[in-house]
Amino acid sequence: MCCASCGTAEVDDVKLKTCSACKSVRYCSVTCQKEHRPQHKRACKKKAGELHDEILFKQPESSYEGDCPLCCLPISLDKTKSTLMSCCSKIICEGCEYSYGMRIFEESLEPTCPFCRHPAPNSEEEEIKNIMKRVKANDPVAMVQMSLRRYEAGDYDDAFRYVNKAAELGDAGAHFQVATFYHDGECVEKDGKKELYHLEQAAIGGDVTARYNLGGKEFNHDRMDRAMKHWIIAAKLGHDDSLDALKDSYEDGLLSKEDFASALRAHQHTVEATKSPQREAAVEARIER
Repeated sequence: MCCASCGTAEVDDVKLKTCSACKSVRYCSVTCQKEHRPQHKRACKKKAGELHDEILFKQPESSYEGDCPLCCLPISLDKTKSTLMSCCSKIICEGCEYSYGMRIFEESLEPTCPFCRHPAPNSEEEEIKNIMKRVKANDPVAMVQMSLRRYEAGDYDDAFRYVNKAAELGDAGAHFQVATFYHDGECVEKDGKKELYHLEQAAIGGDVTARYNLGGKEFNHDRMDRAMKHWIIAAKLGHDDSLDALKDSYEDGLLSKEDFASALRAHQHTVEATKSPQREAAVEARIER
């Protein structure tokens, strides 16, 4: 491997540094990189765009919600079917929560977290105290929860501070919330570029709502191929709105029958994977109440 500008070969006493944007060329010094910039700029931009899209349009293995840590089945995208534990920041599916609740009732046990066995909070103050312990431990999930609480209280500056820190720690859900701040212009100036950046980071991390919104943006700019890619990825992760968007696109002739059928099958498979006898029992119990 040689320097793209002067041709110096990499040896023991000469270490070449890769172009941070395109990753395709190397330089022996900053001077060589600057001198080669006019020649490299166009190819660099094209290659960087290709690398970016390769990452952006890669199908995640699962959604941002992940799996229930107890039954190890995928968490439903329907947030009413799971509970976030303030003590450990674990998302527990309704099936496991119901099953554990029944055990507590039948054995007359003290209520505790189904995962970490921490005593269940008896008040909102105790719940906030649990969340803040997790925040101090640099838990991004807890930071997002604290941000939501501060937002509901009308403290938008504090809400942004918490969620922005969580995004810096790589939390996909936090990236989506930060994108919302930049879209709405609450406590920060509206910024389309920053909104897009955080939406893409959220989508890469498996946030299906962010992925769906990206598809809508591409659709509104007549970039149909990119819009379809976003919606296909989200639909395969079980997102209903993205599947509906694909259905409309198929009916309008914007999507092939094969691609729609593939997305539909994957969507059905993902949704089925979130079901279990325990979860069905929890739903029945909720209906009876």
